[in-house]
Amino acid sequence: MSYEMIAITMFLGMMAMLLTGQRVFAGIGFVAVVAALLLWGDRGGHDIAFTSAIKLMNWYPMLTLPMFVWMGYVMSETRLADDLYRMFHVWFGPVPGGLAIGTILLMVLVSAMNGLSVAGLAIGATIALPELLKRGYDKRMVTGIIQGGSSLGILVPPSIVLVLYAMIARQPVGQLWLAGIFPGLLMAGLFLLYVIIRCGLNPRLGPALPREELDAITWAERFSLLRAGILPVVIFASMMGPFVMGYVSLVESSVIGATIATLVAVLKRRMTRAVWEKCTVSSLGVSCMFMWILLAALAFGAVFDGLGAVRAIEAFFLEDLGLTRWQIIILMQVSFLLLGMFLDDTAMLVIVAPLYIPLVRALEFDLIWYGVLYTITCQIAYITPPFGYNLFLMRAMAPDQVSLTDIYRSIVPIVGIMLLTLVIIMAFPQIALWLPHQVYGP
Repeated sequence: MSYEMIAITMFLGMMAMLLTGQRVFAGIGFVAVVAALLLWGDRGGHDIAFTSAIKLMNWYPMLTLPMFVWMGYVMSETRLADDLYRMFHVWFGPVPGGLAIGTILLMVLVSAMNGLSVAGLAIGATIALPELLKRGYDKRMVTGIIQGGSSLGILVPPSIVLVLYAMIARQPVGQLWLAGIFPGLLMAGLFLLYVIIRCGLNPRLGPALPREELDAITWAERFSLLRAGILPVVIFASMMGPFVMGYVSLVESSVIGATIATLVAVLKRRMTRAVWEKCTVSSLGVSCMFMWILLAALAFGAVFDGLGAVRAIEAFFLEDLGLTRWQIIILMQVSFLLLGMFLDDTAMLVIVAPLYIPLVRALEFDLIWYGVLYTITCQIAYITPPFGYNLFLMRAMAPDQVSLTDIYRSIVPIVGIMLLTLVIIMAFPQIALWLPHQVYGP
C-alpha cells in the first residue's frame, strides 16, 4: 500500500471512530497508535506516542491552561459578573437597545477574564437573558447576541483555544493572544453596530428603561456601580500588563490572574466550600481533557509526518490542481465551516492540523494570522446547526419561552457578522499582526 493510501485509510479510520461516539482523544489516539505499530512495529512504533507525551509534558506554557480554566470557573461560579451587569443595566438602559449593548460589553469583559465560551454563555443566559426578556426585548435578537458574544471568549486573551493551537502549530502563545485582541474587538464592534442599527430602526426591539425607574436610581448608586466595571479591567491589566511589558513570563501571568480572581471572590465572601469544590473538580476535568486531546493530536501528527502525507497533500493542491495560495486558504476556511457543523473546535483542530498547518507554512502564510482565522471559524462552529455546541447550551439554560427554533433563527445575522469579520481579517492581516509585531518585533 502506498503512503498516500495509508494516510487516507488513517483519516477515514479516525472519522469512523468519531462517528461511533468515542471521545475525540480516544478515537484519534487509537488510530495513531495502531497505525504506528503496524507501520514500524516494536522497533519504533511505540516510541511515537511516548515521544509525543514527553513533548507535551515538557511544554512549559501548558501550565497556563489550568490557571485560566480555574479563573473562568471562579468568575462564573461566584457570580462576580452580576454586579457588572447591574452597572451596564443602569448606565446603558436609557437608550433604545441599551441593555443589549451592555450585554455585549459584558461578554467582552467576561471573555477577557476566563478564556472559555461556556463561561460567558452561562453568565449571559442566566443573568442577562431573563432581564432582557422581562424588559420586552426581541428574544431572537438578544439570544443571538448572547451566543455570539460568548464565543468571543475563544478569540480574545486568555483564549484556551489559542493555547491548544499554539501547542499543535508550535507558535508562541503570547503572540497569538495579542493577535486575537483587535479581531475580537472588531467583531464586538460589529455586534454593537448591529444592535444599534436594528434598535434605531425599530425601537420596539429594544425598549429603553422607563423614566420612573431611572429616576429611582440615585447618582450615588450609579457611580458606586462603576466599581463593578473596574474589577475585570484590574484583573485583565494585572495579568496581561506585566506580561506584555516583559516583567513576567506567560505562566507567571496566568498565575497572577488566577490568584487575583480567587482573592476577589474570597473578599466578596462568595468562595464557599461548595464553590471551591466545583471550581477545582471542573478545572481538573477540563485541563485533563485538553491534555489528552493534545497528546492524541501530537501522536497522530507524528505518524502523518513520518508517512510524508503532508508533502503529498502540498503537491496535490499546488501541482496537480494548480490552485493559487489564496484559493487554497479559502478552501481551508470553507472546510472548517463545514466541519464545524458536526464537530467542536478541538476535534476540528486535531483532525486537520497535521494537514493544514504544514501546508499554510509551505504557502508562506503567517501561522499567527492563520491561528486567528481558525479561531474565528471555531466561533462560527460553536453556533452553527445542526450540532453547534452553544445552541444546545443555550437551549438548556434559556427560559422556556425561548424555543429551539428561536435559537436557530437567532444566529443567522450573527453568523453573517462573524463571516464578515473573517473576510476582513483575511483581506487585512495587519489587523491581527500589528500588535504582536509591535511587542515582539517582525
